[in-house]
Amino acid sequence: MTDKRPEPVKYQPMPEALKQAFTGGFSELRYGIDLHSHRFAAWAASRAASVVNCRFSVVRGRSILEECGFDSSLSPERLPEPQDVDETHRKWRADIISAAASCDLTFTHGVAAKLVNVYLKSRFVCGGHHDHERVRALHPPIDSVLLETLAGLDVGGHAKEWNQAAKTRWSKLGSEDYEHVIALIRLTLGDRPLWLIEEYWRGNQ
Repeated sequence: MTDKRPEPVKYQPMPEALKQAFTGGFSELRYGIDLHSHRFAAWAASRAASVVNCRFSVVRGRSILEECGFDSSLSPERLPEPQDVDETHRKWRADIISAAASCDLTFTHGVAAKLVNVYLKSRFVCGGHHDHERVRALHPPIDSVLLETLAGLDVGGHAKEWNQAAKTRWSKLGSEDYEHVIALIRLTLGDRPLWLIEEYWRGNQ
């Protein structure tokens, strides 16, 4: 028998999309904790917000976030004041929807909110800034698991409204429906941080 040697592996240049994932589309001269947490947050947010009929890659999600100002330079001090967070969030969602449209993606307010909220949760709530005044006021991620639990336990006495939001499904929420859910969370928690509503999120189980 004649031994057949394997064909030599041919060099293939890194695909442009993968280059973008490493560089973010700009020159990153130093890798530090801010860039480290930004990359992780963008990955987590993109994975969480990509749903059936609105699938997109982590690279695309990160690009959309960065186009809308969510980059490694963002800090708790640059977040909106608590009294301005709803108005600012409305603008964030509009910007995200517009950026997605330029990539031939159709984002609802629910999907745009999920991308923003998981990003900010990963960067700041879970990044040691959970008690910062501006971080306490950030909207938590909304999904069916959370809404169904809130409805089942009649949290805050709002079972009917939680259930209605759950039936609509988070990925199909319009602006008014989404903001109504956030208002209910704020009403339920009073002056406590909004991230505490995720005590009822069972997605970790």
